[in-house]
Amino acid sequence: MKIAAIELYHVSIPLRHTFWPTWIPGYPQSHNSFTLIKLVTDDGIEGYSAGTSMGTERQGLGELIGGYLMGADPTDIDGIQALLKQAGFLGWRNFWIEPACWDIIGKSRGKPVYELLGGEARTIPVYCSTGEMHPPGRRVEELLAMKERGFTTAKLRVKNRMLKDDIELLEAVRKGIGDGMALGVDANQGWLVTIVDKIPPWDLERATEFAKACADNGISWLEEPLDSRDYDGNAALKKISPVRISGAELNYGWDEIKIMLEKDCFHIYQPDATFAGGIAQVEKVIKACHANKREFSPHTWTNGIGFYVNWNMVLADRNNKLPLEYPLEEPSWTPEFRDGIIEPILPDSNGMLHPPRKPGLGFEIDKALLKKYGKRFFKLTETRLKIKVIRQKGLKAALDLKKRKESR
Repeated sequence: MKIAAIELYHVSIPLRHTFWPTWIPGYPQSHNSFTLIKLVTDDGIEGYSAGTSMGTERQGLGELIGGYLMGADPTDIDGIQALLKQAGFLGWRNFWIEPACWDIIGKSRGKPVYELLGGEARTIPVYCSTGEMHPPGRRVEELLAMKERGFTTAKLRVKNRMLKDDIELLEAVRKGIGDGMALGVDANQGWLVTIVDKIPPWDLERATEFAKACADNGISWLEEPLDSRDYDGNAALKKISPVRISGAELNYGWDEIKIMLEKDCFHIYQPDATFAGGIAQVEKVIKACHANKREFSPHTWTNGIGFYVNWNMVLADRNNKLPLEYPLEEPSWTPEFRDGIIEPILPDSNGMLHPPRKPGLGFEIDKALLKKYGKRFFKLTETRLKIKVIRQKGLKAALDLKKRKESR
């Protein structure tokens, strides 16, 4: 089996209401944007994946990855990982493409990806993961409504300039909802962005004080309280924190996360397989968590396709008991707009998510919605690649390159 065609799309789904993500404080988001890749094998199997984007910044990606992936064997995951790493030397983070190969493998074998990884179909709980900062009174009302809809766990965001304001928010929400709902808190310090509002980065002292406030208010975990590459700082905080510390959602795969495990940075590791090395490298993290008696619970705040990728990772982990992150911030970030070009992912009335059973990653692209919200900006086939190389290098050089590649 080999990759015979590559297509790339800019997808942009307009939101009905403006979304104000805490990870880019002060930045209004009016669209859910991502890059969609479609890989087609020589026997016609299609594999999809998606990488979150700000807009059309990946316009030239096809010119870079086309030569790497065309003709490659999508079932050779180690080989695909190596090719994507090589393409990444020029600055692109390309591991979000790798799940498309797993989609192909699953479809070729008639199995969901999580089964290929040793998992099984099971119903799992999800937690309501908020994405904005709301006044305490409004947030209390929202969380109580979520509790009525079956959610037993939720995650808050904090991103005030002053620590006391973050603590006051925490205290007010806990007091308002009572003890009947588990709460986590995300400080979004792992990859601090201050392109609009200038929010100060946390240091170990501030993170330690906030962790104590979390413990005082019955918070179950504190997420990304320090820079994601401050390995020593995270390890020091984890050692003294009275609440569980989590992170590693966007770190650059196994190469970085193994350092975190060696230094014992977190109680819970949260690599997102569309950022942190793809499915194969996150599988390594899961196994390492088992060996080191640490927990795994992936980040999922991207889009519906990214959610499916990470959902498969949780289902692959038979030991996983933690609820899966379910991004939801009404009225702006809702399943219809989050999932965009696939059928909306919805938990049941008890906050439980029933497993996908289709082969591959488990979703189907709605071609009508892709046509409505997507724009194809790159297509490459073997014939097109040959013509391109001849035009750029000349016929003699093109034939020589073909001979050298075939003789490897």
